Amino acid sequence: MSVLTIGDIGVLSGMIHIGDEAMFEAARDELAVRGLGVVGISSAPRESAARYGVLSVPRLGFVGLDRDAAARRSRLLVDAARGHTALEAEDPAAEVLNALAEASGVLIAGGGNLASRWPVHVYERTTLAAMARVRDLPVVVSGQTFGPDLDDADAERVAAMTRSAALTGVREHASAELARRWAAQVHTGVDDASFLGGGPTDHDGPTASDRVLVSLSGWFAGRPAAEVEHAIAALLDHAADTVGSVVFHAHFGPESAGAEPAGDAALHERVRARMRRPSEVVPSGDSLTAARLARTSRLLVTSRYHPAVFAAPAGVPILALAADEYTRIKLSGALGHWGQDDVVDLDALTDALPRLSAIAASTAATTDAAAERIDDHRATAAGWWDAVADALR
Repeated sequence: MSVLTIGDIGVLSGMIHIGDEAMFEAARDELAVRGLGVVGISSAPRESAARYGVLSVPRLGFVGLDRDAAARRSRLLVDAARGHTALEAEDPAAEVLNALAEASGVLIAGGGNLASRWPVHVYERTTLAAMARVRDLPVVVSGQTFGPDLDDADAERVAAMTRSAALTGVREHASAELARRWAAQVHTGVDDASFLGGGPTDHDGPTASDRVLVSLSGWFAGRPAAEVEHAIAALLDHAADTVGSVVFHAHFGPESAGAEPAGDAALHERVRARMRRPSEVVPSGDSLTAARLARTSRLLVTSRYHPAVFAAPAGVPILALAADEYTRIKLSGALGHWGQDDVVDLDALTDALPRLSAIAASTAATTDAAAERIDDHRATAAGWWDAVADALR
């Protein structure tokens, strides 16, 4: 029995997005221990098949389409799922239709968050869900952030998907409130990748090293890049002076060492060049390695989401940097589950130095807060995946 699963996976040109891969990997693992296999929808099917040991098929063909063309393609694919029309043999969605014929259900996994800034993800996920519905297959939505920027048409597409889903899971309360306004039955929990690889162990946590781990996103929401990079460099020099050695780890970057810096890794090099203190770089690697690195750091400074998802359950103190309302909602949600709340706007970086010192000094309290919550979060997550597996059998 297999579950057709869409996340946002596929390493192209050697560039990996750790968080998106992590959520798919977690879903594969959680379903596997409950007796269900997955078929992945991927930007690079052969690469994903080799990475995860599962059958993978191409995406549905929405990349590069404007909204009118995407709407037409959505109708075409749903009609094809009904059997009312036939796709061309070279259509990438033909393999998705074949996988649907063998699937027990569809999982809309985390990754490609559903907001109007990424219409391709809105159309992909809502169309796949509609294709499943006309085949009388159950759909589960898991690990999502909804909005906050959703125009009326996109909101209605996403709302219809959640209302018809067997289960809908979100990872912060703002998304849950929005889904409830759509009359969806919604579950709120920690991110699906929080316990990837088994989660933090007794040996993980801020006492494991003196490392200040840094993971930055190039999304500055229109702010002058040079000014933001200069302010981050000053913040990290302060971290090096007061906490420990600074290590950069790109969550969107070249998978292997020795590659030309790109994505977050290129930003890291620009920030490093502005620092007066030395720093180190760790290649992006894979999701399990990234999780271990975050869980064993002394302090995390991040504007990426999944470093916080990995670090917070281990009680690692986190200073999160938000560029806009979307990133603030995600980062606040990730930290709030574990009793942390230090999210600062990029405009306030010059005032963040004493805050960083205070966060680093509160390690014991932060670790205790995570320890008090972890058993409940583990149990809730296990119950969620039990329900997902039951719905998709």
